[in-house]
Amino acid sequence: MSTTTANQPLGPVPEDEPSEHEVSLYESHKKIHPRSVSGFFTRWRWAMVWVTQIVFYGLPWLNWNGRQAILFDLLSRRFYLGGLVLYPQDFIYLTGLLVMAALSLFLFTAVAGRLWCGYACPQTVYTEVFLWIEKKIEGDRSARIRMDEAPLSGAKAGRKAVKHTAWILFALWTGFTFVGYFTPIRGQAADVVSGSLGAWQTFWIFFYGFATYGNAGFMREQVCKYMCPYARFQSAMFDKDTLIVTYDTTRGEPRGSRGKKVNPKEKGLGSCVDCTLCVQVCPTGIDIRKGLQYECIGCGACADVCDEVMDKFGYARGLVKYSTQNAMTGGWDKAQIIRRALRPRVLIYTTVLTAIAIAVGVSLYRRVPMKVDVIRDRGALARMVEQGRIENVFRLQIMNATEAKQVVQLGVDGMDGIVIASEARVEVLPTEVRTLAVRVQVPPGASSGSHPIVFKLQSTTEAAIQLDEKSVFLVPR
Repeated sequence: MSTTTANQPLGPVPEDEPSEHEVSLYESHKKIHPRSVSGFFTRWRWAMVWVTQIVFYGLPWLNWNGRQAILFDLLSRRFYLGGLVLYPQDFIYLTGLLVMAALSLFLFTAVAGRLWCGYACPQTVYTEVFLWIEKKIEGDRSARIRMDEAPLSGAKAGRKAVKHTAWILFALWTGFTFVGYFTPIRGQAADVVSGSLGAWQTFWIFFYGFATYGNAGFMREQVCKYMCPYARFQSAMFDKDTLIVTYDTTRGEPRGSRGKKVNPKEKGLGSCVDCTLCVQVCPTGIDIRKGLQYECIGCGACADVCDEVMDKFGYARGLVKYSTQNAMTGGWDKAQIIRRALRPRVLIYTTVLTAIAIAVGVSLYRRVPMKVDVIRDRGALARMVEQGRIENVFRLQIMNATEAKQVVQLGVDGMDGIVIASEARVEVLPTEVRTLAVRVQVPPGASSGSHPIVFKLQSTTEAAIQLDEKSVFLVPR
């Protein structure tokens, strides 16, 4: 960007004086090559990688009653969760689940910062997997840096090709699994082998695979820093008692390099040896010694590598650690930190979350696995039939949310002499939605107007299944 120098004098400018200068408003992205690290938090992070991926890739292959155990069948508008069959009318449970997820995020963030980001977020998990593949093929951090800086050669092109092939295959397998939650995965696998996969399945496999390949292979920390909204509003959920990755400035400063046998007090140095390893292992490339930054995902890699350095120099661990701002200022021990964790906002989040979870659980337990919708036949609101009886026609949509055939007995109540004139016994197949026309009649002489009535459904297969649905019977003037 070129900008004319301020207060430039009128008239010709001497040749030895520049008339303009350039100010760069954009810093080109520098690829981050995280260094490998081991330690307590790293082991936990990899444990979460294994747990989340075993669950994600394994669930679609589990069977339940001869069908896929977890399946969101959008085509037939049925959602199978183990033995639970849900319909779009059960959207309230999805709402409850989303509310619980949001409250859990608020709770965990208030207590321990970005735990989700550092250990379980798909972006973090897949970035770890892709980095592991990259390390196995291209070598450690220094080898990868040298390769990226070296001119293109046959060896470099070959390694890059192998790496990207492995990335693409893994990403496509991820896309295939994702679509397998919405289309029976065994049938989908057979379609892939036979080359008869549908257009929409193909599109979403490649779309999700491309997103995984791009986000975890190329964008990585840029997703966390620039695209993820959570990084922007997380500060609203933090306070001075939130556990975050912190650098003990009082103990570490002034920092400086030294030999292992040097007494830092004699040199006027703190515990930080200024090795920059905490920066080299950071997946987002920040320096934790500069304080809390929104780019920090709380993975604890810097704490692990710093503890290794402290061990080598014979210093106490914990120069970089999980702590709170109040604890660092007041010199609190772990017991004081834990006691302060049970502060009002945390207790409120926990209480509300527990109440909603109990309400959803009780609702699911008491849920009747059958639903009925009553719709008036608009083509014939009311009519007179034989013997002067008044008849209304209703359309009943019965949804069987069980995986067994239900024989349902229909009844109606609410007016003197009201009866069902059509077939009152109907069979509904497993997970079927059956629509039928029901003729309801009342004796002649009923007062004109609108009369509330109640349809009663009783399963003769399972006595516990019974429903009441309100409607209106119209008697013409």
